[in-house]
Amino acid sequence: MKRRFNLLPIIIVAALFMFLNAYILSGLTTIISSKILPPVFWTFITIIIALLILAIQRVQGSGGMDKYFQIASHLFLIVFVAELIFAIFLLIGDIYRLILGIISNFQPEGFNWLVRSTYWVDFALIMFCLTVILFIYGITHGKYAYRVIKHTIYFDDLPESFDGFTLTQISDVHAGSFTNPKAVQKGIDLINAQKSDLFVFTGDLVNNASSEIVPYIGHFSQIKSPFGQFSVLGNHDYGDYVKWPTEVEKIRNLQQLKNYHADLGFKLLLDEHVQINKNGQTIILAGVENWGVGFGERGDLKKALQNTQTNDFKILLSHDPSHWDAQVKQFPSKIQLTLAGHTHGMQFGIEAFGIKWSPVKYRYKHWAGLKSENSRFLNINRGFGFLGFSGRIGIWPEITVIELKRKE
Repeated sequence: MKRRFNLLPIIIVAALFMFLNAYILSGLTTIISSKILPPVFWTFITIIIALLILAIQRVQGSGGMDKYFQIASHLFLIVFVAELIFAIFLLIGDIYRLILGIISNFQPEGFNWLVRSTYWVDFALIMFCLTVILFIYGITHGKYAYRVIKHTIYFDDLPESFDGFTLTQISDVHAGSFTNPKAVQKGIDLINAQKSDLFVFTGDLVNNASSEIVPYIGHFSQIKSPFGQFSVLGNHDYGDYVKWPTEVEKIRNLQQLKNYHADLGFKLLLDEHVQINKNGQTIILAGVENWGVGFGERGDLKKALQNTQTNDFKILLSHDPSHWDAQVKQFPSKIQLTLAGHTHGMQFGIEAFGIKWSPVKYRYKHWAGLKSENSRFLNINRGFGFLGFSGRIGIWPEITVIELKRKE
């Protein structure tokens, strides 16, 4: 039976959106006195809402997010965020004006709080325009603005032969979202330019279907390192977020994806480990299937570390960082370094001037970069690709390079 589409949540959001716009319009009329402004303004807003509702209905019917949905949802997102910025500065101006009125002991009849300063409205409008420009940059360039982030980590128990050993990590490719093969190639070239000893990929090769990686096999198969290329699966790799005609086809899709890892030259670690040997000494590289709170707890850490020793130096690949908090950091057999991804840094935030903020912090306390606890380290890669929002603002696609060092 066809599932009925529930419009109530959309209607509520639309009503709040309309209220926001009523406030914004009251600000715009301060600097634009034309009678044509209100009908033009409301026509534009109504069209945006109608396009979004139609896009969601199409997704509900087809089970996929097509180009139309991407355009409609991104248009709504850009306008909503830019208007929210406008409204915040407009509200600050209103509050400031009211406070000045109180401090100056204005009489109620002598102070009209509806009369706004045009300077505040002009400033709010400038911030609106800057927000739109920022989103356009994030969509056209930001999503391919690859950054190399380097960490040096010191360990008491690192084997001497691995002092100075380097590894490159990427995560969350989401190949189905790519639209610019030349830009992706620049990212691949940057990965190879690091000349690391080891390469690891921490999950989410595709959005849903294994076929999404096919156009980019030639790109990612170029990645080579002296000690090999290793990978794990992420929550999107299992095909859980689309409806398959049969369960058999879903299973076949996953198996095909595993085969593509081999075509890329990646050794896929499925609750297992390998030994990395150098000059007669060894470190353990383990990988688990996706284990994440709310995203499927498939991985078996005990199985992955079976037949390893407590005093072995271990690196774990686990897609979801919630696994580290739930199991890894207190695991009886010490895992010195865990590499994860998954969060994308929500592809939006601020990392500058000592500020590190993204909305994803309200879901994951530690959402990007390096963290340590009890001499155990976790690194969360911000992701190589993108998903949902076809862009990145402030949280750029990341190539991580980690150097392992022995403490003196």
